Amino acid sequence: MAALCRYAGSGACRLHTSSRAAATQHYKMLVLGGGSGGMAMGARMKRMLGAENVAIVEPSEMHYYQPLWTLVGAGAKTVASSGRPTSSMMPSGVKWVKSKVEEINPETKTVHTEDGTKISYEYLIVALGLQLHFEKIKGLPEGFEHPKIGSNYSVQTVEKTWMALQNFEKGNAVFSFPNTPVKCAGAPQKIMYLTDAFLRKTGKRSKANIIYNTSLPVLFGIKKYADSLWDVVKERDLKVNLRQNLIEVRADKQEAVFENLDKPEETTVLEYDMLHVTPPMGPNPVIKGSPLADEAGWLDVDKDNLQHKRYPNIFGIGDCTNLPTAKTAAAVAAQSAVLHQSIKRILKKEKPDKKYDGYTSCPLVTSYNTVILAEFDYNGQPLETFPMNQAKESRLMYHMKADVMPHLYWHGLVRGLWGGPAPYRKLLHLGMK
Repeated sequence: MAALCRYAGSGACRLHTSSRAAATQHYKMLVLGGGSGGMAMGARMKRMLGAENVAIVEPSEMHYYQPLWTLVGAGAKTVASSGRPTSSMMPSGVKWVKSKVEEINPETKTVHTEDGTKISYEYLIVALGLQLHFEKIKGLPEGFEHPKIGSNYSVQTVEKTWMALQNFEKGNAVFSFPNTPVKCAGAPQKIMYLTDAFLRKTGKRSKANIIYNTSLPVLFGIKKYADSLWDVVKERDLKVNLRQNLIEVRADKQEAVFENLDKPEETTVLEYDMLHVTPPMGPNPVIKGSPLADEAGWLDVDKDNLQHKRYPNIFGIGDCTNLPTAKTAAAVAAQSAVLHQSIKRILKKEKPDKKYDGYTSCPLVTSYNTVILAEFDYNGQPLETFPMNQAKESRLMYHMKADVMPHLYWHGLVRGLWGGPAPYRKLLHLGMK
């Protein structure tokens, strides 16, 4: 059981050991979740309201910069370099409620946690992220006990990707993209490009078939960058199959089963010598089972100001929301600046005036020293920061991804000091049409 729990996601092996406590804590601003969005807003709210008026609910002892896991899975970074103790991330003086959110009641303005704590609030920021669902693929998560299979989407499985890559000798290297919303939609193919680069470096590429099976009808959602990625795919002899969804892993036989989403009765069995799984993902179950959710279970917020559509004292940020943009840390940064201004005005009984344009970014790592930096808005239009064609592979952008962005994350975003590149974009494009 313990082995399976390691991979099953935060809600799968819950144990109830305590009854509800009668004592109630109260905060002017309660933040649910201590990921990138929760930490950023906790730090911003501390400066706005004073530390004693803010609390963050987060059960995890470690905080991870997950965008680095693409490079961890390819051996370019270590897991240790992607994590820091949550205690070192918590804004000083802000109350850390070290438990898991169990229930949100927007009518009574209360939150219950798994350890029995009841917390009331005046304002609530929901930053609970999304849920990984390895178990929705038959044969997982138990398949991870076998070699040759990994996933860059979980701290427990990312090093298995690197192990599978190192041990690969010949045969099929298979990469999947699920038929659900995902966080960082470029990551499932980034590891494919890095695998290609690693096998070329180690002299094994001629014995490998590299196959990317995606549920999507496109390689990437924004045409400008998709066109460049198709060029990379053709140049490096990578095989891309569209509308293919992973439904089963037979780890003992090293077989992956895919369904054709355009002909659901048609399935394909692929033998693999390396398999990278991107799990299906879905809304946080606490939100899904509450009045805060939309029909699909995501937090139902206004796409311009991030205020909840039905409860004006509740706000959302990041992967847990139904904002119609890609779920990335870059999106969280831009959202945090807008949400900060929205809350500031609402506390003054004024109408929010700053609008989130849907800005998000995906550094598409195409080798150990090149990146195509995709940046775009709600309309799928490129919204590029640098005065260059970012659809071209760039060594400078790789340095940004591998070295600059982690620094910006730890010292900027989660400290509530970085709200995305918008203010710098105009400066960098001065004099350009």
